[in-house]
Amino acid sequence: MPEISCGLAELREKISAYLRPEDVERVESAYHFSARAHEGQFRISGDPYISHPVAVADIVADWHLDAQALIAALLHDVMEDTHISKQEITDRFGRTAAELVDGLSKLDKIEFRSQEEAQAENFRKMLFAMASDLRVILIKLADRLHNMRTLHCVRPAKRRRIANETLEIYAPIANRLGLNNLYRELQELSFEHKFPLRYRVLSRAIKAARGNRREVVGKVLNAIEERLPQWGISAEVKGREKHLFSIYRKMAEKRLTFSQVLDIYGFRVIVRDVPSCYLALGALHSMYKPVPGKFKDYLAIPKANGYQSLHTTLIGPFGTPVEVQIRTAEMHHIAESGVASHWLYKEDEKTLSELQQKTHSWLQSLLELQSASGEATEFLEHVKIDLFPGEVYVFTPQGKILSLPKGSTPVDFAYAVHTDIGNRCVACRVNGDLMPLRTELRNGDQVEIITAAHANPNPAWLTYVRTGKARAQIRHFLKGAQQEESVALGERLLNQALRPHGLTLGQISTFAWERFLGERGVRGKKEVFADIGLGRRLPAIVARRVAQAQDLESGRPNVIKPKPAGAILIRGSEGIAVQLARCCQPIPGDPIIGTIRKGQGLEVHLHDCPVVAKLRGDRGRWVDVEWESGEERLFDVTIRVLTKNARGVLARIASAISEEDCNIRNVNMDSEQGIYSAINLVLQVHDRVHLARVMRGVRRVPEVVRIGRMKADTRS
Repeated sequence: MPEISCGLAELREKISAYLRPEDVERVESAYHFSARAHEGQFRISGDPYISHPVAVADIVADWHLDAQALIAALLHDVMEDTHISKQEITDRFGRTAAELVDGLSKLDKIEFRSQEEAQAENFRKMLFAMASDLRVILIKLADRLHNMRTLHCVRPAKRRRIANETLEIYAPIANRLGLNNLYRELQELSFEHKFPLRYRVLSRAIKAARGNRREVVGKVLNAIEERLPQWGISAEVKGREKHLFSIYRKMAEKRLTFSQVLDIYGFRVIVRDVPSCYLALGALHSMYKPVPGKFKDYLAIPKANGYQSLHTTLIGPFGTPVEVQIRTAEMHHIAESGVASHWLYKEDEKTLSELQQKTHSWLQSLLELQSASGEATEFLEHVKIDLFPGEVYVFTPQGKILSLPKGSTPVDFAYAVHTDIGNRCVACRVNGDLMPLRTELRNGDQVEIITAAHANPNPAWLTYVRTGKARAQIRHFLKGAQQEESVALGERLLNQALRPHGLTLGQISTFAWERFLGERGVRGKKEVFADIGLGRRLPAIVARRVAQAQDLESGRPNVIKPKPAGAILIRGSEGIAVQLARCCQPIPGDPIIGTIRKGQGLEVHLHDCPVVAKLRGDRGRWVDVEWESGEERLFDVTIRVLTKNARGVLARIASAISEEDCNIRNVNMDSEQGIYSAINLVLQVHDRVHLARVMRGVRRVPEVVRIGRMKADTRS
């Protein structure tokens, strides 16, 4: 295996430059151990499998990671692909290396329902390991980079799937950790494999344009190099071509052709210290006019991954836009290597410690997301939301800066401050003005959250929150509330279903419950009640089984005369476990029937609702329900009014509705039908009698031709 020996020789030379001789020996020992374990195994390309771990270790060595990380890089596939156990690695190379390898190994022994679930669960496991040791994700990123570099050997469908996963998860993680070079290379490789034709076309276009634009680049570079010394600034100036993927993304987002993307070249100015950054900015602005709104100061407010630079866009020769980044040498180290700078560059301890704190707080936020997320797929969805770049910087009333993703709302801000503030949020002030909670925040906004002691998260928030933390915490709260309500509802439904058996819940003995629960492997009565309330179990079937258990335990003959079953009383304010159907919008006074919806609880419909008609064959899911008297809340109902077209008719209808002490929640008008218009109004009424009064009042408006109650939503 000459090429492998060569790979080991190069690796030994690289790590000898910064590791002690005894550590180099341990890494070599790990190489031989891995080579023996993978003996006889080959990659799809035909190369011996050991070539992959050596390549991963080589990438890790570029970041100057320690011996334990290099050992883990060389052994990262042995637990997954060979007979080697975690204990063997612990005995041979120590517990730390074994924990790193375990964090990198997939959960192969568990059966998952789908590939998505397996991916999500493996990702969750890896992030858990990463939270305790950052080297796990660095090795994983090196592993992914080498796999992407050799992806051309894989079949096209798998290639696209892996490229898409890299773009969605691993490239954003690299960006979040400040590993800029790695981030760009993963993006480029993913673009090449996900959209091979677009990649080739764009590559050719850039090569063709390179010659035409070389003159502009040379002119700008010379001008900057001449101007900066005149202002007393010592600087290193570099011209660079933008990456293919960033050009493609700009074309896609702004719907531009390649010829319209003028700024495919950028410049980087590296100076001595922070004052020189601002001085260099002044020098450049005096030379070429800046584009308004295109200046960003990441020195004063660094990005979440520790990135610091001044960004400006100038109008260069021939009207070509030119992007310039200005930073110090230390900032350049951080910008290129991010958290890996901790191992690479030791001289800038202050900046690095701040970066480590930011990374640590991000890892802690991932653990919070994990505790609030139920399933692995839900957790992965929340992490993906938080990984995508684009930030707005907003201020608390005390002047503290918070960084949030673009599109964030005051609800996201509230949860970013503290979970309790998010859960108790009722209103907000943005820049001193009361604003809706769904308002999109902009850079520089000052946000104040107004809370109330008994407020709770609103399910509607999920339609507009942007951060993973807010989404996870709202879902977590709603699931808890649904569980409590479902237990209470399930208890009522089971009590009702036991009546025909001549029993009530209070009459079921502890022994009967133990028999019932033991036979079904259920932990407790609450779990049974919750399942009934959520429609996972049918109350009639559970009642029959519980009654049988009671008979067996008590020995009494089943001769008790059945009692009539009492109906479940509906107030309309029960919350998540009991819902009024949107398809028919029942209100007090309407004849109603309840159906058990799997995973959603009890849904109340009008007795003649078409949706209920479809369920006639499934009587086990029907529940007798009645309105509870004395309920004072308001209920939504939709009416449709056909009117003659006349000036002020809508105002007269609204006035008639208002006179009957009724609120209008929403109004929309269908397109005109000749001399008539159809108006749909969502009203809030107390009951059927109140609605009848309102409709009589509307009928008195001279222009009204026809009025009727309509179904708001035909979805089941």
